[in-house]
Amino acid sequence: MKRTVLSTILVVLAGSVLQLAGSPAQGAPPKSGKIRHVVLFKFKDDATAEQIKTIEDAFRALPSKIPQVIGFEWGTNQSPEHLAQGFTHCYLLTFRNQADRDAYLRHPAHKAFGKLLGPHLDKVLVVDYAPGD
Repeated sequence: MKRTVLSTILVVLAGSVLQLAGSPAQGAPPKSGKIRHVVLFKFKDDATAEQIKTIEDAFRALPSKIPQVIGFEWGTNQSPEHLAQGFTHCYLLTFRNQADRDAYLRHPAHKAFGKLLGPHLDKVLVVDYAPGD
């Protein structure tokens, strides 16, 4: 039963991701222009609490170093559904437009954060979307 529900959820999510991925190629830009950048981390089993805290602090510092970030939230998984697949940390960044998101991705502070994160990261999941479209 659980597997059927999970399979159904995954099919629905996959369809949504495909629709989002197809949106820019279909013509009209997002109505607001804003881009949300969702980042999920699954840390390696041997990552210590201190290492994870250092990474949390470094990610939280990025908005003060990268002016293109106009919104930032983060938190750890609190879901009772047990569907997180080991992902524990979620970060949500907002940008005015795709160009600002792209500038963030290229920014030296973001690149430095990636080097800090890399040795402790098992998996990362990133989804960008235009709100309301």
